[in-house]
Amino acid sequence: MSFENISFSIEDGVARLRLNRPSFLNALSRPLLGEFRDALDQTAASPDARVLVLSGEGRAFSSGADLSAGSSPVGSPGFDAGAVLEDYYNPIMERMFALPVPVVAALHGPVVGAACMLSLAADVVVASRSTYFLQAFVNIGLIPDAGSSWWLPRLIGVGRASAMMLLGERIPAEKAAAWGMIYDVVDDEELEARAEAIVVKFAAGPTVAYHLTRQAMRDGLTSDFPSALERERRNQRIAGNSHDFGEGVAAFREKRKPDFTGT
Repeated sequence: MSFENISFSIEDGVARLRLNRPSFLNALSRPLLGEFRDALDQTAASPDARVLVLSGEGRAFSSGADLSAGSSPVGSPGFDAGAVLEDYYNPIMERMFALPVPVVAALHGPVVGAACMLSLAADVVVASRSTYFLQAFVNIGLIPDAGSSWWLPRLIGVGRASAMMLLGERIPAEKAAAWGMIYDVVDDEELEARAEAIVVKFAAGPTVAYHLTRQAMRDGLTSDFPSALERERRNQRIAGNSHDFGEGVAAFREKRKPDFTGT
């Protein structure tokens, strides 16, 4: 499948999804969102993908929803601002959470509106010092969407999430890291190398265990403690029957680096 608004490839265990509308600061048009969703489906279906990395071309990860003239139906008769959520953002976020592989986001420049959630849904988020996060919805009279009201309070607490969403102020990368919103901040010239080191580790790691771990954490956000214990019991049985568990134990006993195959 060819794409016009993103670049996408799967090679050496790594699925790479790069927003590719640099002249529009990677604004999230409906065609781009459709391609993003299709790339997630390809990642989930591929036996070769063991990690997904998200990034953006040009000066930004994304400036958020595309509201430019000619690219948006805003103001048209019968306009429904929630339709794009039902058709694009909600399916994308559900796919992001359900992916069988870990997700790494490498961010720079503006990360605005729904783009916040596309990136913060990743398991590991690394940002350059030029990065800032902005829940801009209130600035144009809309409410935070793409799962913002559910995910942000869980990431950074109700007080900080409320201020971020209601005040519509920029959150620099350093503050985002201090709040626990993201994993790491690096100089802009170090972003690619820092993210790539994490991606390479995931691509060579125990994919079954990664999948079970990320799903258990997300399920645990809405379950009670006994349910979490039972889920861990069930998932440990699955992980214990994986090829990688046997290889990991053998490598430990033989004092060597494990050669995980992701199975």
